[in-house]
Amino acid sequence: MDGIFHFLKQLVNPESIILYGGVYLLLFIVFAETGLFVGFFLPGDSLLFTAGLFCSTGIINLHPVLLVVLITAAAVAGNMVGYSFGKKVGALLFKRKSSFFFRQEHLVAAHEFYVKHGKKTIILSRFLPIVRTFAPIVAGIVKLGYYKFFIYSLIGALLWVCTLVLTGYFMGKYIPSTKDYLGYIIIFLIVITSIPFIYKSFKKKKGK
Repeated sequence: MDGIFHFLKQLVNPESIILYGGVYLLLFIVFAETGLFVGFFLPGDSLLFTAGLFCSTGIINLHPVLLVVLITAAAVAGNMVGYSFGKKVGALLFKRKSSFFFRQEHLVAAHEFYVKHGKKTIILSRFLPIVRTFAPIVAGIVKLGYYKFFIYSLIGALLWVCTLVLTGYFMGKYIPSTKDYLGYIIIFLIVITSIPFIYKSFKKKKGK
């Protein structure tokens, strides 16, 4: 049991993912966050920032442009798998009970976000944990056109990846001490991306 707990702990630690799994595990995590709907608990934003930072220090021995291209490809591929799944059997998920790897309330939240923002959800959701996991599935459920979905996915992935990876890269390159404060930066990213959900929960409680 301790071994499983330790493994899960490392799986949500951006530094451990890259140090022990390298670029391959990094790309798999990015893919899994939307390609496998169980990926809502995986680190996305902090992982990309850390990847950019490690690229600048040589821990990831790739050109930053190539790193951006690879991560973007993984993100788009994950979206396409999630979209295909949603198009085929996604509607049945609304009847499925919640479990450790699947939370129905997250699917409902993504659906509500899509109803409010339409196709822009595919772009906006990239910057919103949990929503980005279920947004492709919702797009498949509502039968958004394949070509349109691909274009929106590509735009969203590029904006998301470039923003976080290149921020991490240039901070690491021009502010060498950044790596010493990585833990605090990761906490900051988690807090910032959690604000919309905290606000929504507070609003719902207030409404009741």
